Amino acid sequence: MNTPILGPIFIFFIIMTTNTIIHGKFLEESHIVLPWDRTEKFTRLHYFFHDILDGENPTSIKIIDPPAGSPGGGFGVTFMVDNPLTEEQDIRSKVVGRAQGTYALASQHDLGFKMVMNFLFTEGVYEGSTLCMLGRNGVLESLREMPIVGGSGVFRFARGYALANTVWSSNTSGNAIVEYHVWVYHF
Repeated sequence: MNTPILGPIFIFFIIMTTNTIIHGKFLEESHIVLPWDRTEKFTRLHYFFHDILDGENPTSIKIIDPPAGSPGGGFGVTFMVDNPLTEEQDIRSKVVGRAQGTYALASQHDLGFKMVMNFLFTEGVYEGSTLCMLGRNGVLESLREMPIVGGSGVFRFARGYALANTVWSSNTSGNAIVEYHVWVYHF
């Protein structure tokens, strides 16, 4: 049995692998920009989210309806969205991005939505970058806080939070305009 030689070979492999990682040869060869090679930044964003459920071009559509007779007043209803994000409250103001994702009524006791949203920015230095929001949105509260859990492009490794405030809504159509203030750390 030649098992005594396996120990030195294993140790040699560990040393070579560690040496490659520590000295950055693996990282240089892969051309990856790592977060510790950059300075962390702090960014504050402000925009308006337009949730349009009616008309010829709705930006939110219901994709799941709870079964008839289900308890909880709509518990489980789910919407898919591709909503415009604008600089000002007016829908005709400059579009700076899109909110793409889903929201679903996740509470049987109040209007608590589970938000799974990507904010895709289409203008300026943030063009092509995204922020990912995942959290609870108690829509009847005047101010809601939801976590930002990631991002891409300029917002790689993003973390932070968003404050949402409904500035206008219609009980008949379900349309709404929500003001967002977002604070994120990123690389």
